[in-house]
Amino acid sequence: MEIQPEKRDSAPSNDDFLNDWLPITKSRNAKWWYSAFHNVTAMVGAGVLGLPYACSLLGWGPGVAIMVLSWVITLYTLWQMVEMHEMVPGKRFDRYHELGQHAFGEKLGLWVVVPLQLMCEVGVDIVYVVTGGTSIKKIYNTLYPDGKEIRSTWFYVAFGALHIFLSHLPSFNSITAISFFASLMSLSYSTIAWVASVRKGVQPTVSYGPRSATPKAQLFDFFSGLGDVAFAFAGHNVVLEIQATIPSTPGKPSKGPMWKGVVIAYLVVAACYFPVAFCGYLVFGNQVEDNVLVSLEKPAYLIVAANAFVLVHVIGSYQVFAMPVFDMMESFLVKQMHFKPSLMLRTITRTSYVLFTMLVAITLPFFGGLLSFLGGFSFAPTSYYIPCIIWLIIYKPKRFSLSWFANYICIGIGVILTILGPIGGMISLIHSSQTFKFFS
Repeated sequence: MEIQPEKRDSAPSNDDFLNDWLPITKSRNAKWWYSAFHNVTAMVGAGVLGLPYACSLLGWGPGVAIMVLSWVITLYTLWQMVEMHEMVPGKRFDRYHELGQHAFGEKLGLWVVVPLQLMCEVGVDIVYVVTGGTSIKKIYNTLYPDGKEIRSTWFYVAFGALHIFLSHLPSFNSITAISFFASLMSLSYSTIAWVASVRKGVQPTVSYGPRSATPKAQLFDFFSGLGDVAFAFAGHNVVLEIQATIPSTPGKPSKGPMWKGVVIAYLVVAACYFPVAFCGYLVFGNQVEDNVLVSLEKPAYLIVAANAFVLVHVIGSYQVFAMPVFDMMESFLVKQMHFKPSLMLRTITRTSYVLFTMLVAITLPFFGGLLSFLGGFSFAPTSYYIPCIIWLIIYKPKRFSLSWFANYICIGIGVILTILGPIGGMISLIHSSQTFKFFS
């Protein structure tokens, strides 16, 4: 299929001025290693700590198969998105919804992509408030085992308060240093999680049988495990926005350095995900917690270090996923509501967003259930098969060719995750809400 170049006027438009103000397109001087940092920070987050739990819900055979398939499929669909970023000569699809609009049409593209992308990005930030607050609480309880009991709510508030300040960094490139340290921390705490599990040794009472007693509950557990795995592969929701920060010319398009960064990031993802998932499950079996660090009580100094690393990482991850949301909100307020771009507008918008995610996290602090529900309902479509559908629409590969088969296989697996993951996650959320003491 021949893609025609976009015709553009030489004079700068209002959109050009707006793009110079919006956080995604404000700065386009990123290097390839920026891509690596941001993608690791986006990928390796709260999801990696829940992978041993996901394996305990799925069992050894399905757990290993789904983990490996997910890594391969999402690497393939991520490559598709990197390739499609500049498939129209003279135009860059800087945002996921812009690519969706090109494929599905101006209105339908927005309705297909924006709700799912927002659910992913806002949902991740809510989960990271829970994760960050839980890590602070775990550090406190470990260092002061006889200290005064403090409600989880206040730890979530402390994490949110930090982001009220950090969220005012103007652009994606301005959070590169945060993302760099966050990516280092992700490798550090993942290594601590699986090494500490191995050193603890397989527990005497370990069992790899079903977590639940009844067949119906076991089926819902399996569905929930699928959602947990889907949640762990979330980088697609910010990949085009990350690529938008890399400079591009006809002779040196941005896809070259972007793909280089993605490959490095996915090697780091493999080094984090597979050892944590399989070692954690091997050691604790079906008794592993939905956050594997909770299962590791000793040595205290190591648990404190791991939770501190998690805290630093989710601080960076929160910002990486929040930046596209800020971009959407500010663009909507300027274009549709006719507000003037200003520091006041940015301050009110971003502060309101941080407060919203913090309040929802306080209301629904159910780590495992949130992973399952969000992973299946919104992450599977945006990571597993929407890129494949767009690829099929635009490039129209020959029927029964390798590309045709690969895309339909990815779509089939992604649809299964989308249907089954949220069912297990919803059951888990309902069960958690019945057993959780509000504001504990």
